[in-house]
Amino acid sequence: MQTMADHNPLNGLISEDVYALLAEHNLLSEKGVRDYQIRNEFRTLRRSNVPAYEAIEELREQYPYLQFDTIRKIVYGLRKRK
Repeated sequence: MQTMADHNPLNGLISEDVYALLAEHNLLSEKGVRDYQIRNEFRTLRRSNVPAYEAIEELREQYPYLQFDTIRKIVYGLRKRK
């Protein structure tokens, strides 16, 4: 089983060293990292002209424990406004 420190899913945002340090000190949210990966994959699929519904269904295959509406909320995000 891979742990969060085994690879850097935030590559492009932070370096391997910074990621390893944050993971070592339990300063990363697994859910936050997962949601970031889902949003990036959704954007990639949409840029490839995959319809939104199909993109969400494809993400459901990768994350079978998440419901369609959960993924929809992650990718469209009901972000808090300041």
